[in-house]
Amino acid sequence: MTVLKTSLRNFLAHKGRMALSAVAVLLSVAFVCGTLVFSDTMNTTFDKLFATTASAVTVSPKDAAENDEIPQNGRPAALPASVVDQVRGVEGVRAVQGGVVSMSVTVVDSRDENIGPTSGAPTIAGNWTPNELRSVEIASGHEPRGPTDVLVDQATADKHHLKIGDELRTIAVTGDFTARISGIAAFKVTNPGATVVWYDTATAQRELLGKEGLFTQVSVDAAPGVSDETLKADIAAKVGSGYKLQTAAEATDAGREDVAGFLDVMKYAMLGFAGIAFLVGIFLIVNTFSMLVAQRTREIGLLRAIGSSRRQINRSVLVEALLLGVVGSLAGVAAGVGLAVGLMEIMTSMGMELSTQDLTVRWTTPVVGLVLGVVVTVLAAFVPARRAAKVSPMAALRDAGTPADGRAGTVRAVVGLLLTAAGAAALWTATRADEAGAGSLWLGLGVVLSLLGFVVVGPLLAGGVVRVLGAVVLRVFGPVGRMAERNALRNPRRTGATGAALMIGLALVACLSVVGSSMVASATEELDRSVGADFIIQSTNGQPIVPQAQAAIEKAPGLAHVTEYKWVEVTVTDPRGKAKKTGLVAADPTYAEDVRRDTTAGRLADAYGPGAMSVGSAYAAEHGVKVGDRLTVAFHGGQRAVLRVAAITSDDNNIDKGVMYTDITTAARHLPDDRMPRSMIVFGTAKDGQETAAYQALKDALKPYPQYQVADQADYKKTLQDQVGQLLNIVYGLLALAIVVAVLGVVNTLALSVVERTREIGLMRAIGLSRRQLRRMIRLESVVIALFGALLGLALGMGWGTAAQRLLALEGLGVLDIPWPTIIGVFVGSAFVGLFAALIPAFRAGRMNVLNAIATE
Repeated sequence: MTVLKTSLRNFLAHKGRMALSAVAVLLSVAFVCGTLVFSDTMNTTFDKLFATTASAVTVSPKDAAENDEIPQNGRPAALPASVVDQVRGVEGVRAVQGGVVSMSVTVVDSRDENIGPTSGAPTIAGNWTPNELRSVEIASGHEPRGPTDVLVDQATADKHHLKIGDELRTIAVTGDFTARISGIAAFKVTNPGATVVWYDTATAQRELLGKEGLFTQVSVDAAPGVSDETLKADIAAKVGSGYKLQTAAEATDAGREDVAGFLDVMKYAMLGFAGIAFLVGIFLIVNTFSMLVAQRTREIGLLRAIGSSRRQINRSVLVEALLLGVVGSLAGVAAGVGLAVGLMEIMTSMGMELSTQDLTVRWTTPVVGLVLGVVVTVLAAFVPARRAAKVSPMAALRDAGTPADGRAGTVRAVVGLLLTAAGAAALWTATRADEAGAGSLWLGLGVVLSLLGFVVVGPLLAGGVVRVLGAVVLRVFGPVGRMAERNALRNPRRTGATGAALMIGLALVACLSVVGSSMVASATEELDRSVGADFIIQSTNGQPIVPQAQAAIEKAPGLAHVTEYKWVEVTVTDPRGKAKKTGLVAADPTYAEDVRRDTTAGRLADAYGPGAMSVGSAYAAEHGVKVGDRLTVAFHGGQRAVLRVAAITSDDNNIDKGVMYTDITTAARHLPDDRMPRSMIVFGTAKDGQETAAYQALKDALKPYPQYQVADQADYKKTLQDQVGQLLNIVYGLLALAIVVAVLGVVNTLALSVVERTREIGLMRAIGLSRRQLRRMIRLESVVIALFGALLGLALGMGWGTAAQRLLALEGLGVLDIPWPTIIGVFVGSAFVGLFAALIPAFRAGRMNVLNAIATE
């Protein structure tokens, strides 16, 4: 009981000093709990949507695409309307509805602006049936009653300021058609961001599927007392095995699996950054308790002298850590719910609609947050607690601080150097790997070992690095600068731990900057070297290029030629009889001019001859294929063909690596028209001297089709750069949490250091040091600590990034590009971080009463 009272008294006596450490715990726990709440809420949103829209049994074509896939030929797989009549005759069926659903559409308003989402969610077009009333209700107007009517969802109408009577044009592979808005439907459950439009059944069949009398699915409701499984079995017996049947539970599970990949990537990425924040917070907590223990050495000595055992002293410090962990974790759980709501608002602003009505806080979330926060805090305080318990009563009563352990410092230096050397060796081994898979294991090992090595050896490095930084940065400030340098050098272990917290975040920033910059530089070089076409036309949302847009491209003036690029699903069987499912690129012969591919045997132009194809060098080596060999190619949905290998392309590149080529006419000869894929990309080459005019002509020609983007090579490079930049900005934003925790560590270290040096500060003020000089000294000390952490972090991160780039080179990204402006900017910015962190400690030090400070024991 005495230990608990002492711990509680000490915790409350130092509540101001504990606050910053509690904030570090709060932020880390909040990120974990916020991530869990956010991902659980997303799952709840989709589960409600899938459960609401799923019928007891759904019948669909055997080869229907998955929920998130767009058919390459632009036409959803369909089944005959006769299936509806067959199913209606099955015993146990209460109601049957034939449905038409297509995501291979783009809907534009009267200004040719795409009303589809920009968040990655699909545009869904379908027929209106009574089944839709499960998930939506007509808020205004009426359902579509003829070919000139269209019903649109409320969120889309609000976002694009649509009203009843407005004209919408739907672009499908079968052609364009227009209709006026007859009604607006509001979802009863949360729609996560899709744009949904409905037509009458005949219009949907004719315009989306190409003819009437077809459906993409049949929705079946069971009669009372009939289970979904029983009904599924009875329907299967009636319609045969040529269809895919799913119960409501199976359809919901399938829908959940479709979004699970996206949700899991977000979840685990955010948890990874939360782990980084926890790691940085550990340094803050260790520093806090180490300094508190050092400042309470006399107090600990008195407790030992009056009979307290080492175990009681150790337990007292750990109880303080437990209190800190509980307080910080409880606040972190509450903050995590707020963070999840904030993330939902951000996603909503980006186009993914999420409602707080679906906010899901499972009981496991606060438990995980509390356990994680408390365990991490207690473990971080273990070493300082152990150090406090080892102080002898007499040594504590003699000395104002904990005596240094020279042997421990030597062991620490040796261990740190060994870990760093092992990490460097692993990174070097990663750069020499022949395969990316094996190299990535060495890279991961090297990152972990080198990070641990730098953390352990930090105090040893602090002495030399701080002296160099002091000579460059601090000496210009005269005696004040020299005092700041000596203060930073006074306790290398403390300086090393404080700098290490900042080092971790900046090391990741530097690593990702090097990797991102190298990817952009490599892709740019690859484009310059390999792409000969002037223009690249493709969809911004994965839509195939519809025939009417293809015709507009081909009619654009100023073009020397246009090349179609189609991806065909095939199974290739080599001469040994080994089969492999893969993709075959069917392109026009001009593709050999548009994309320059090196060959190891034969000429690529010959692969576009009658009955010919090419293979990649890796496939040729693995399957023993050479020029002149014949491969059996089974076109999925079509016929088998025996094609002659006319060329073997080199896989020593990144564009179309490993791709097999053939001519479009060869593919068309073995595929029926309705199974022939539409082009995913179209390349264009301008006539000599007409590049600018042709570029504008293409843009004008595709203005009615806003889903397609015309890019010249400069545009394409900028798009790549922007995509990588956006990804890095997101990562930097998440890493900012770790850097904020590191800044709190600097603030805490300086604040405790000021308390520790109270008498010293009073004496310096008494002999003439002004308040302004005192504040400057503390700010300069903070700056040099921040620069020390930044220097280690940037050096470590560039090493990681360089090793990672060498692995990327195995995948064709062979250019190493160090983004020096970013590196230098981060280093300079670290100085401002140090200045910011010192504001409060410097202000408090400047307000000290000189006489009271001198009298402090």
